[in-house]
Amino acid sequence: MLNDIKQDAEERMGKSVDVLGVNFNKIRTGRAHPSILDGISVSYYGNPTPLSQVANISVLDARTLSVSPWEKAMVIDIEKAIMKSDLGLNPATTGGLIRLPMPALTEETRKGYIKQARKEAEAGRVSVRNIRRDALGTIKDLLNDKDIGEDDERRVSDEIQKITDKYVAQIDKDLTAKEADLMEI
Repeated sequence: MLNDIKQDAEERMGKSVDVLGVNFNKIRTGRAHPSILDGISVSYYGNPTPLSQVANISVLDARTLSVSPWEKAMVIDIEKAIMKSDLGLNPATTGGLIRLPMPALTEETRKGYIKQARKEAEAGRVSVRNIRRDALGTIKDLLNDKDIGEDDERRVSDEIQKITDKYVAQIDKDLTAKEADLMEI
C-alpha cells in the first residue's frame, strides 16, 4: 500500500518533468528544430489538425525549416496558421514548399525566452510539490485511520521527500541547460 503511494507519486512527478521538456521545446532558440512547430494546428477539412499530420517538416540548414504540405491546397492554410502563432516566424512560400527562416535572437528576446523558461520550470516545480502534498496527505490519512504506524509514516514521508528533491533537481538541471542554450550565440 505504501509502496503504491510512493510509486504513483514518482510516476506522476516523472510525467511532470516530461511535460516540462515538451514545454521547453516550444521555446524557440536560434536554431531550427521541427519541434518548434508542434503547437500549431491547421484546419484540415474543418477539423483542427496538428501541422505534423498534414505536412512534412524538415530542417534545411541550422536556421531554416521547410514545411512541405501533402496537399497543395493546404499551403495557404499552413502559412496563415504559422503567422497566427506567437513564434514570430515569417513563412516564405515557393510553389508547394514553405520555408521558415529563424530570425536571429536579440539580447532582449533571449532574456524574454529565459523568463518564459523560468516560468515553465517554476510551474513544473509547483506540480511536483503538489504531487508530494497529495502523497503525504494520503499517508497522513492512513496514519489517522490507524492503518499504518508513525514509524512507517515517517519513513515513507522521508522517501517521498527524497523523490521530490530528485525531480526538483532534474527540473533545475533542465532549466540551466535551456538557459545556456538560449544564451548561446
